[in-house]
Amino acid sequence: MTHSRSTQRHPAYSFGIEEEYYLVDRTTRALAKDPPRRLLAGLKTALGANFSEEYMRSQIEISTPVCTSAAQARTTLVDMRRTIADACRRHGLAPIAAATHPFTLWRQQRHRDVARYNAIADDFQALGRRMLICGLHVHIGIPDPDRRIALMNDLRPYLPLFLALSGSSPFWGGENTGLKSYRTAINDSTPRKGIPEPFASWADFERTTATLIDAGVIEDATKIWWDVRPSVRYPTLEVRIMDVCPSVDDAIALASLLRCLCRFLDRTRTTRRAMPVPSVLVDENRWRAQRYGLSAGQIDTENGGLIPVSDLVASVLDRVADDAVHLGCVDDVDHVRTIVARGTSADQQLARFAALRLTGRPRKLALAGVVDALIETTASRDDAAAPAERASSLNALAP
Repeated sequence: MTHSRSTQRHPAYSFGIEEEYYLVDRTTRALAKDPPRRLLAGLKTALGANFSEEYMRSQIEISTPVCTSAAQARTTLVDMRRTIADACRRHGLAPIAAATHPFTLWRQQRHRDVARYNAIADDFQALGRRMLICGLHVHIGIPDPDRRIALMNDLRPYLPLFLALSGSSPFWGGENTGLKSYRTAINDSTPRKGIPEPFASWADFERTTATLIDAGVIEDATKIWWDVRPSVRYPTLEVRIMDVCPSVDDAIALASLLRCLCRFLDRTRTTRRAMPVPSVLVDENRWRAQRYGLSAGQIDTENGGLIPVSDLVASVLDRVADDAVHLGCVDDVDHVRTIVARGTSADQQLARFAALRLTGRPRKLALAGVVDALIETTASRDDAAAPAERASSLNALAP
């Protein structure tokens, strides 16, 4: 495997963020089945290589350049989101950063007609038609391949925490699923997903990948979609377990915590136990994060028993305190406490839906109100639709 970018452009613990968004109709709040080509071409012109169309026609993706500070990443994300929101507004659309749409049915959507996605759709069949989900991916610069694999192994027990902190997909097809990350359930229905087993080295990873390629199962390693994987395009470790976050501050906090955790695990490798955490424990915590988010404990893989997520967060933040100082992101990492205190996007969506229902709004209008809140948070701007304007627009939807 070769990398198309030099390691000089990806120094240790530099990072990049990829976010997937839906495009929704501002009037109906439903997903835009087929966004105007003029809009997509304009976004490509404005954002260049940092913009791409996604698997489903109603989805787009952005990626930041390589960043070396949380402030740089925040400014970039805010600017990109505002550029997209401004362009969409001229076409009666808006972007939302949520891992599932609250009510649009997957049967109403179509994937993009390009060779790569046509091949995936043909392979996945009905499973591919349900892949209407959006994620947050974070790349951490780790130039040495063997260190990349070692860090991938070390991150395994921490990954469920990032899922718990990022949940933004409680609804599916208008139904409260009872899960804080229903995206994970949809994602897991397709192959080569989940938290990978430990690998002995980069060579061990390459041998495993080569077996899949030589057998004709996959064309290349980009068809491996684990929750964490070594990138085959860049000298980075790519963490893919998270739901996309409507709040830029949440996304930056999680990316910053990942950077700090990678540095912590790197510098303490010789003083920690060598045995990997059993997959059965990691997978159980992953399920608990998917189902309960922040509201139920996780298994303490070091000492046994269940530990509240708030205590787990406090422990992790204490471990990486020196790394946050070194990387200049103390306040950004500390924002994770805010997520725990006020809840994830999933918690906020459920609370807004319940509040609107209590005011007497029909289910359809309450779900539309959830979309309104996602539009406003995603745009990251002060001139989002005013409450009175949103209320008037909601009333226009009433039968």
